[in-house]
Amino acid sequence: MKNYVIGLDYGTDSVRAVLIDTANGAELASNVHWYARWREGKYCNPAANQFRQHPLDHIEGLENTIKAVVKESGVKPESVRGICVDTTGSSPIAVAKNGTPLCLTPGFEENPNAMMVLWKDHTAIAEAEEINTLARSWGGEDYTKYEGGIYSSEWFWAKILHIIRKDAAVLKGAYSWVEHCDLMTNILIGNNDIDTLKRSRCAAGHKAMWHEDWDGLPPTAFLEKLHPHLAELRSRLYADTYTSDLPAGKLSAAWAEKLGLTTNTVIAVGAFDAHAGAVGVKVEEHSLVRVMGTSTCDMMVASKDVIGNNTVRGICGQVNGSIIPGMIGLEAGQSAFGDVLAWFKNVLMWPFDNLMQNSDSITADQKHKLALEYEQNLILTLARQAEAIPLSENLPTALDWINGRRTPDANQALKSAISGLSLGTQAPHIFKALVHSICFGSKKIVDRFEEEGVKINKVIGIGGVARKSPYIMQTLANVLNRPIIVAASDYAPALGAAIYAAVAAGLYPDVQQASNMLASSFEAEYYPQAEQVVVFEKLMEKYEALSGFVEGRE
Repeated sequence: MKNYVIGLDYGTDSVRAVLIDTANGAELASNVHWYARWREGKYCNPAANQFRQHPLDHIEGLENTIKAVVKESGVKPESVRGICVDTTGSSPIAVAKNGTPLCLTPGFEENPNAMMVLWKDHTAIAEAEEINTLARSWGGEDYTKYEGGIYSSEWFWAKILHIIRKDAAVLKGAYSWVEHCDLMTNILIGNNDIDTLKRSRCAAGHKAMWHEDWDGLPPTAFLEKLHPHLAELRSRLYADTYTSDLPAGKLSAAWAEKLGLTTNTVIAVGAFDAHAGAVGVKVEEHSLVRVMGTSTCDMMVASKDVIGNNTVRGICGQVNGSIIPGMIGLEAGQSAFGDVLAWFKNVLMWPFDNLMQNSDSITADQKHKLALEYEQNLILTLARQAEAIPLSENLPTALDWINGRRTPDANQALKSAISGLSLGTQAPHIFKALVHSICFGSKKIVDRFEEEGVKINKVIGIGGVARKSPYIMQTLANVLNRPIIVAASDYAPALGAAIYAAVAAGLYPDVQQASNMLASSFEAEYYPQAEQVVVFEKLMEKYEALSGFVEGRE
């Protein structure tokens, strides 16, 4: 009998599942489920940087996608040997002791504070700054030092601190908090005691200041200075963490029946989507894997001998066992990448949504058709016209901080800016400037790694932007002055999760061997163009000048 595994990848807007043949990595089936409540904008307030998700979106997606790939592939239920879940992060949610999300308990059904606090939620900027100030001044260990030396509002403790200060009912009602990847793993194994769950090393090390040097999470002496409840909560979280090549348990009888599988299916410890994505494209030392979607995550691995006790300033953590067990996982990223361009698209859609849709001159059917055509063609047309604008023109300069800055040196309070506008500036000029901005932000990350002694020989692009926008990828190759190869898989993180599942199920001895056999191939390569590299070096100087000006005024 052949063996198969399933990787389940939870992104910002949807969850996708892939079913993989463990002999050769062939993708037999895939399926995508879009979050219904999220698409309606429920529980979010973008003006206040509040982005929450209802776990029913995730639970429904879990059932729908896995059932779909099992049915489409036609494989025997007993041949599905493992499942692994990867998710965005840090995306924590309050839970009861039995692991039930708080918003699925009486009295909290419509409370956004009882729902998952999505990675892009920046309501905890003030709390993150408190953590940073305390870490540097309290007289003991700096617990941020393995997280780049700066704690972010996108991360675990800052978000919890913000919620418990704002909502006494959630403070009282929550037994514990779990990351999204841990929640979905817990649901699949049917665990009714959250204290016994094997928590993700990826999530704990990169987002919750967990580290072996201080035997786990920051101690109560540190946490109680932030809030007495955090010190109390620590005992209901975890001491040990686990890498994603290990089993968290087996599929529960209830979920086996729902999914048409068996209780012999191994459920691996959960992971972060970017970490799984790096595994899905065979990450190795000195290769930078860029997961390019709404935001970016930039992943590297290094041997313990190379890193030693050194810490890389201003990144999103370095954790023993994240990404590839036995190596140090390094993470950086941009808080907005595709989101920068999506913001501009929404600005340009405003007249259509607010004027044409209210027009009496055309029918409702015509409005619907026009809306689809307008939205589908807008970015493509902008990109085509922007690419045609020569770099010799007097172009605007933009910053990519539309959702703050993740790395280098996290500062989610920063805002974007555009300079150099004139009466001759048209929409494609602004679009071109925004494309340049996200590429310049990427170069700042590459420069920081190399300044800190982490050499980069190869850049690998994965995700929707990498596969769908040759214009952006060529611009990025010119700005980085490095070749970039693009993975062929539509679902590299889901593929990486499937690779973890294959190891957890005992089908491969370790992640490296499984990745060598099952990882994605590559479909494109972009090379820097020497004449444009020189021009972009000058344009980068303008980006640096605008960056310094804006940050200096904060």
